Amino acid sequence: MAAVLDSVRAFFAQNAFTIDAENPGDVVARERLLDRAMGPNRRRKSSEQLRRGRVPAEGLALVARDGDGHVIGTVRLWNVDAGVDAEGRTIPALLLGPLAVDAAQEGKGVGGALMRAAIGEATLRGHGAILLVGDAPYYERFGFQAHHAQHLVMPGPFERHRFLGLELKDGWLKGAAGMLTASGRKLSQALPMRRVA
Repeated sequence: MAAVLDSVRAFFAQNAFTIDAENPGDVVARERLLDRAMGPNRRRKSSEQLRRGRVPAEGLALVARDGDGHVIGTVRLWNVDAGVDAEGRTIPALLLGPLAVDAAQEGKGVGGALMRAAIGEATLRGHGAILLVGDAPYYERFGFQAHHAQHLVMPGPFERHRFLGLELKDGWLKGAAGMLTASGRKLSQALPMRRVA
């Protein structure tokens, strides 16, 4: 009996993972993971236009790590303006993506754990809504719905039925219409200035 329990424990121990804040040492592993998961055209997507030259929203770049500390999953959220309301005021929101999990880890709950952590952290930080372009059957289980984004458009080609929203605060996206625009800090603003002698 002890041998069976030890083998079960070993099986679950090797499948263990943790969710953590992304750090600068994760950049290479994250980019390699995204290249493998998203393919060579990942930088041509409309969502990428909103991310290019920007840094993720504060505290909303997360990774999943295996028991050895290797990056096996990633998700990032970005500050955007989700069109305007009826009075013409911009509506701040977050754009989620990309979400990627190493192929060897699929089916182990890594993607779901990253999603729950990202939504929870965005809620704790007081954000009102999250938007994304993705597979509705997957993201609906986290509360994302197409009707929240029905009057919004991406800056470039996108599939309308895959454009989804989640309100973290009730009514946040009510009446939101127009194009998503990047509103987060630019990468150049996030880099430390070097003094030239």
